[in-house]
Amino acid sequence: MAPATGDDAPDSDRASDAASRPPVAAALDEFDDGLAESVASSLTGRSDVVAVGVPLALLPPILAARDETTGGTWRVACRPGAVEPLARALVLGTAVAEAVATGSLELRTAADLGPRSGALGGARTCFASADRVDAVAGPASARTLVTEETAERVAAAGRAVRDRFASATPATVGMPARSRLLATAAETLDDRFATDLAAALDALPYGALGRSGDLTDRTLLVALAARHDHLLWDLRRWISGETQPAGGAREGGDGTRREAERVGVAAGQDLTDDRRRLVRRGLIEAIKVPVGDGRPRLRLRAVDDALLRATPTEVLSVLRGRFALPVDEDGRVESPPGSDGRRPVWERTRRGKN
Repeated sequence: MAPATGDDAPDSDRASDAASRPPVAAALDEFDDGLAESVASSLTGRSDVVAVGVPLALLPPILAARDETTGGTWRVACRPGAVEPLARALVLGTAVAEAVATGSLELRTAADLGPRSGALGGARTCFASADRVDAVAGPASARTLVTEETAERVAAAGRAVRDRFASATPATVGMPARSRLLATAAETLDDRFATDLAAALDALPYGALGRSGDLTDRTLLVALAARHDHLLWDLRRWISGETQPAGGAREGGDGTRREAERVGVAAGQDLTDDRRRLVRRGLIEAIKVPVGDGRPRLRLRAVDDALLRATPTEVLSVLRGRFALPVDEDGRVESPPGSDGRRPVWERTRRGKN
């Protein structure tokens, strides 16, 4: 019998699926695709946009429209609580941070409007430019974008939007800009890893991965690193932002890297559980290798043939397939598919680095 899906699925299954979704993915579903498309279409080509009351769900269409528009800086004031989740959203967070770093967006956080009256007509989310104002209106189940182009009303509403943005608080995205993330990946690990990561991020939906559950954004990063036999220690340095200084210009007075130059995605120690889950499922192995004095370090190595053969854009699909397999009480897959465990160790270590 096929598994129940959609309306045929038990309530408990649907609740479990919803609970396992990344928080950002759930937030992005606040509005339907039709509204997102309307927002993107409305904003494309407008060089002087000022937006207020923007929820997390509307950041993707804003980015899409901004990518299709040249010149100027769009000023965007988000709702309270909309920016903080970006620090745990690798794909969306690095994209928003890139737009801020390049001057495409100026990001702030503004309090809600309060009484639903005045020049904005009570709308919480508004987009203003010189000759038009758009507002999200309607009940939660049927949101739509309405446009005002009457000169007098546009002038009044535009002033209200700009005043509200001016009173908003500058916001910081807790993720590095995408270009900075990739540059330090190449510096700390290598170009091959950075190229794989760039392709994977470009292909992933904004809400594809979160920080909870068995399969996280960190799991993907460990798997990508294992495809190129990197040391876990190097991956930890990079993911936590503790990359080696490239010169005095990046160092503080005590020789440490300046905080402004750090590009941390997560704490390095957070990789331990992800690495163990990948090992237990037969996807990678962690080999102890002597590196100078002190304790041996772990070299990550992919041993699953599907993971090795996959293109960067297919890696997440491979991981999802393996993580969907049943495991024993120790979290191990019995006879993992694609494992090369029968190969002599000298064959499996031939790809290793000295």
